[in-house]
Amino acid sequence: MVRPALPKTWSTRVPILNAPMGGVAGGLLAAAVSASGGLGMIGMGTAGSATALRRELGLLGDCTRFGIGLVDWVMRREPDLWGVALDAGPRAISVSFGDDLGWVREAQAAGATAITQVFDVEGARRAQDAGIDVVVARGLEGGGHGAPQTAREDLLAGVVQAVDVPVLAAGAIAGRADVVAVLAAGAAGVWVGTAFAACSEALTTAGQRAAMIAATGHDTVLTRTVDTALGFPWPAQFPSRMIANKFLRQWEGRESELASDPCARAELVDAMAADDTQTAPVDAGTGVGAIVEVKTAAQVVSALSDRVEPA
Repeated sequence: MVRPALPKTWSTRVPILNAPMGGVAGGLLAAAVSASGGLGMIGMGTAGSATALRRELGLLGDCTRFGIGLVDWVMRREPDLWGVALDAGPRAISVSFGDDLGWVREAQAAGATAITQVFDVEGARRAQDAGIDVVVARGLEGGGHGAPQTAREDLLAGVVQAVDVPVLAAGAIAGRADVVAVLAAGAAGVWVGTAFAACSEALTTAGQRAAMIAATGHDTVLTRTVDTALGFPWPAQFPSRMIANKFLRQWEGRESELASDPCARAELVDAMAADDTQTAPVDAGTGVGAIVEVKTAAQVVSALSDRVEPA
């Protein structure tokens, strides 16, 4: 069976998108990924806003081939964010972590392809029925927020069989062998987060980069602890995969107590300001062990795509 290819409007030389990670994937990273032949994505996560998006768009330089990724509930909390995203003229818009797919047609009318992350076959079918252009089959291995339901390999197999639109594989895409494997399994491309998170162009802090370099996949945990402490209204089905640290170990399983502890919240906020990753969160997927040094986005794209051709 011949699988659908990535949209021609993306003009990619390699089938690689950086995941639009909030607080990580800004304009510099997106521009660098696109310049290297992939499609760079700007991410607006929990702290996303129209002001923040305008700032990152301003860092694209002369890059006109980019995408924007939004979180459903953040987009609805920040009503100006959607309009700024549409007006920016992205090649692709991704909205994930919500059930309402009414945004799809509006994105397409603005000239962007519509992408969403899915975590099961039913979600993939529902997205296709809503007119989605591309789905991301995100396995439980992925870093940051997601529904930890199915391993990437099994999820990808089910989604590829269930839909007729291009499928991007996500979750522990850490090296060229992973890219080769998912393309052979029917993916049209890859959606890569953690491997780009330690790049020099990312918004990641020095402490976060150091924590990722020191970690292995076995050091990651699924948790709602940070969202609880900071009062972020993430739906319960979307915990975050992070590198385990002192704060997470102290409060895991005590979320109800944590929610009413202002001292714990203050400790976390202070640690984030100080870049103290023994307390502050560091999102990372199970492929984090492949990060051994800070690289440029171009180096990461090259490592992922050497001799790999777009589907």
